[in-house]
Amino acid sequence: MDVRVGDIVRMKKPHPCGSCEFQVLRVGMDFKIKCTGCGHEVMLPRLKCEKNIKKILRETSADEA
Repeated sequence: MDVRVGDIVRMKKPHPCGSCEFQVLRVGMDFKIKCTGCGHEVMLPRLKCEKNIKKILRETSADEA
């Protein structure tokens, strides 16, 4: 799965605050994600995070074409 720093990911399950979207702060063996609703930061193992991602929301730029 192609997840990059700065991407917004929509997860299958919502955060307790009610938001389903998280910003990716770090990628590697663990993902560090930040809730866009309340700002809480969470570290998750890569497999668990990738399994729970529903959709990747990415800003497309002219450079990526």
